[in-house]
Amino acid sequence: MVAARRGVEGRLPLSALARLEGSLLDTEGDVRFALDFDRDQFQVPYVELRIDAELPLECQRSMERFLLPVQIVQRLGLIRDEADEAALPPGYEPLLVPDDGELRTIELVEDELILAVPVVPVKPGTEAVERDWPATQAEQDEFSKSSANPFAALSALKSKPNK
Repeated sequence: MVAARRGVEGRLPLSALARLEGSLLDTEGDVRFALDFDRDQFQVPYVELRIDAELPLECQRSMERFLLPVQIVQRLGLIRDEADEAALPPGYEPLLVPDDGELRTIELVEDELILAVPVVPVKPGTEAVERDWPATQAEQDEFSKSSANPFAALSALKSKPNK
């Protein structure tokens, strides 16, 4: 593919991405992707990956479904050995090519989408909830009981004569 400077384009349903599914609210929608293989001016083989998707997530502020637009353009330097990673030019991410030389397109697309999912999804435009939550009288009473001086027992030991 690199020698022929070929490319691949496609579309996948989100439901086909089993590892990503656990991070999504549902699997409605699809992912559009393109992979272009080539060599750069230093003769480093690479694949340029472009992904366009809208991921259905649950906002952790409003608990509502929203679509997170994801547009990824990533240049991956194709390496055969981990030691070759240091020779990649700046801006390249390493991609270790298996011994059989075959890249699994779906896995590559899925890996990039998994990395794009935020740890805490928040719908753009939602306001942070800032509010005082005063403690109930029962909670305050419980706190005052447990916050008795923890050094009182030590003080009692100190006043006892040594034997």
